[in-house]
Amino acid sequence: MTTIPSSLLKDLRGLTAEDRATVNETTLQQHSKDESHHTPVLPDIVVYPSSTHEVVSIMKYANEHLIPVVPFGVGSSLEGHCIPLKGGISLDFSQMNQIIEIRSQDFLVRVQPGVTRNQLNQALKKHGLFFPVDPGADATIGGMTATNASGTTSVRYGIMRSQVRDLEVVLADGTVIHTGGLSAKSSSGYHLTGLFVGSEGTLGSFTEITLRVYGIPETIIAGRAVFPTVKAAVDGAVSLLSAGLAIARVELVDSASIKQVNLHSETDYPEQPTLFFEFHGNEAALAQDVAFAQEMLEENDCASFLVETDSKKRTKLWEARHNLAYAFKHGFPGKEMMLTDVCLPLSELSDAVVYARETIDNSGLAGGVLGHVGDGNFHTTLMYNKQSSHEVRLAEEVNGKIVEYALQKGGTCTGEHGIGIGKKKYLQMEHPDTLPFMKAIKQQFDPNGILNPGKLFD
Repeated sequence: MTTIPSSLLKDLRGLTAEDRATVNETTLQQHSKDESHHTPVLPDIVVYPSSTHEVVSIMKYANEHLIPVVPFGVGSSLEGHCIPLKGGISLDFSQMNQIIEIRSQDFLVRVQPGVTRNQLNQALKKHGLFFPVDPGADATIGGMTATNASGTTSVRYGIMRSQVRDLEVVLADGTVIHTGGLSAKSSSGYHLTGLFVGSEGTLGSFTEITLRVYGIPETIIAGRAVFPTVKAAVDGAVSLLSAGLAIARVELVDSASIKQVNLHSETDYPEQPTLFFEFHGNEAALAQDVAFAQEMLEENDCASFLVETDSKKRTKLWEARHNLAYAFKHGFPGKEMMLTDVCLPLSELSDAVVYARETIDNSGLAGGVLGHVGDGNFHTTLMYNKQSSHEVRLAEEVNGKIVEYALQKGGTCTGEHGIGIGKKKYLQMEHPDTLPFMKAIKQQFDPNGILNPGKLFD
């Protein structure tokens, strides 16, 4: 990269209405990090575009001067995606937060990238619709698209890549392209939409996103089931999936994690491996599904089975699950949290979760196992002292062992968090044959290497 121009602030203020560029120290610090354990790096400047036209102008300027551009949503990513490793421009999309169009008859919505998940669902509610992808955090749609997010509901509705119909993308040189359309399916050419979803800001910046949305279910029933062992809980989850029930979420929380849930959320759940689940459908059918689910789980040694239909109680149930990362952070003050994920075939999941739990226990570090076991995706939380080289090494070793186990069993190094900084070496292990082609694609779209440099691969 070339030297940052001394006129950078003046130039970028001139490219945005109302001078929306800043080098304020606090703002730079806010854009130097995400929710991950990776070391922050300050950008040289933060810019807040308000239109596609402004993004085009910024990209052209950055490409001409070889200045790195790193998109920023709300900073909730977990593998260092929005950390500006080479400095440059942090492109904050919070001003581009408009819901452009709701096409209720087509079950589609068109949004700008700064729209958050909760903001979108509030707007869709009056149309009897909702957007199902739920990564836990109130992330932006742009960030969720960039990382191919999924979360608790993916077992029924699919991941982010399944929902995106079209993207308006500004490329490194300022060219604007559309990757798809409004139709439910197409056999027309290469699937560029799928290529850009999950590209982590390395191929272009999204300025409009067209998403598939769904009708709000008539009835939602949530609950939890308690088991004597992690293996019994995972086997129970797999049995539910094999029965073809209308299950929308099925989440594992191990006993160490339940302990933190109780401390943080003031609940009194039994401190044993637990499945949190949710069914979506009509009232009559769900009553049968829930009864059948209870029978199947009891065959897998379920010790306690409880369901909730009241919306407030359901919300409390899922808040406990979604706040689990913060429960660990608050429960171990002064410790850093490494939160990672892998995904495996369902046939390998039970043994993988047991292996992860044993690996954490053998390390001596505090931590938990949790995740979206309905689609084979689970997470580990590891609490360690960042000032202790011994504990840092232990955390990295535990993470490495769990990832390598997943790869050996035909899984992936990340089911939803993405590669970012932390999983680069594992991407090389997972895709040695296709990595050269990924790099060739990167070179084609971004020949000067200005788009989120240092992410996915070096």
